Amino acid sequence: MNWLTNYVRPKIRALYARKEVPDNLWHKCPSCEAMLFHRELEENLHVCQHCGFHMRLDPIKRLESIFDDGAYEGVELPKSVADPLKFRDQKRYTDRLKEAQTKTGRTDAIIVGDGRIGGLPAVVAAFDFGFMGGSMGIAVGEGLLTAAKLAVAKNAPLIVVPASGGARMQEGILSLMQMPRTTIAVEMVKEAGLPYIVVLTDPTTGGVTASFAMLGDVHIAEKGAQIGFAGARVIESTIRETLPEGFQRSEYLLEHGMVDMVVHRRDLRGTLTRVIDLLTRPTRGQPEPDDLDLSAVPAAEVETVVQPGPV
Repeated sequence: MNWLTNYVRPKIRALYARKEVPDNLWHKCPSCEAMLFHRELEENLHVCQHCGFHMRLDPIKRLESIFDDGAYEGVELPKSVADPLKFRDQKRYTDRLKEAQTKTGRTDAIIVGDGRIGGLPAVVAAFDFGFMGGSMGIAVGEGLLTAAKLAVAKNAPLIVVPASGGARMQEGILSLMQMPRTTIAVEMVKEAGLPYIVVLTDPTTGGVTASFAMLGDVHIAEKGAQIGFAGARVIESTIRETLPEGFQRSEYLLEHGMVDMVVHRRDLRGTLTRVIDLLTRPTRGQPEPDDLDLSAVPAAEVETVVQPGPV
């Protein structure tokens, strides 16, 4: 061995050796396929800087982006029966739950936070699509009931941010029973005279759409979110007709009076602040407005605001 082998050769190899680049530095936009730097994407709340495509957002980051200064108190949710039907397809349902829990670090597809938005108290329930597609089972029903009871106890509006493929098939009829249960939770909030606001994100489909997601006093949708009951492909094969462009997207539903406004994610907190202020102002001893005028929301923060027309 000599200095050529011990010193020169390693130096030359270091110059030409292929350097390993971490996989998480860049993210490809699903819409425009632009390569996005991960740090910049995080700062932009997972919205593409080039085309404005809204990617799915982790529920923890969702709550941090909604509450003032990202500060909120997490609400402990009651435990539910893990596998009531002893269901098994290609895998045991218990194994699927363990995989989802390990992957996401949470017990089920919903988290609830209690904090302030624009200085006003609020309770927010957010879904995690990464947990079995955000599907609604017994645990999700319990979570929404807990959020509703907390909102009533604290005299605060309830805001729900669904991101779900619908009911959880592994829980069968018990998952479908969560549709009336969540409807009851919504009615609890409304009977208390408190606002119930729904922020529709991508995707909001199936039994979630057929229950609590479409019962809001105000429906706010993120740009480009898919919102509907059955999938477009199923509808096309059933009616044997080509669906219009943009069908089941936020902008299409806005034009047809199904949602009240379409908002960019960076403007969501400001929009919620103004909507909550308008809906709760009389309860704080301020003069009651003649009518809730959604056009009062600044155009800089809301893409479009329309009043639904007659059905």
